[in-house]
Amino acid sequence: MVTQRLSLVPLDHETAQAIVDNDRTGRAWHEQFPREDDRDGVNGWLRQGDPVFGNFVIVEQASGQAVGTIGFFGPPDETGTVMVGYGLVEPARGHGYATEALRSLVDYAARQPAAKRVVADTEKVNLPSQRVLDKAGFAKTHETDDACWYALDL
Repeated sequence: MVTQRLSLVPLDHETAQAIVDNDRTGRAWHEQFPREDDRDGVNGWLRQGDPVFGNFVIVEQASGQAVGTIGFFGPPDETGTVMVGYGLVEPARGHGYATEALRSLVDYAARQPAAKRVVADTEKVNLPSQRVLDKAGFAKTHETDDACWYALDL
């Protein structure tokens, strides 16, 4: 998937293993990529195989560098709900990249017949991530002690 400033590159097994192993050899990755959260998310992707609802590496087109990941936490459940997560290296934050990538991922989900709703959660203290979800069209559905939950019907 390509947006105005980003490419969302589908994760393959070789790249996934390199992310998990933090193996930067021959890769156009930002010096702060991958983050621990990237490695955790990709580990989950490796455990579930290569689903349609997978993960993507966020590549900044201007630099050609990987600056984060975005993706699904597996296929939709029986209600058609799919959960998403995203993250960027610190220098790539604050430029609208997360919102741009999330909108593209939601568009992708909307083209999948099994998906009816997209949900995400973020820590209560993570106001920038809450703004990303708001800007991408999500609505806050509820809060727990430490998290805010958002949803977007497709």
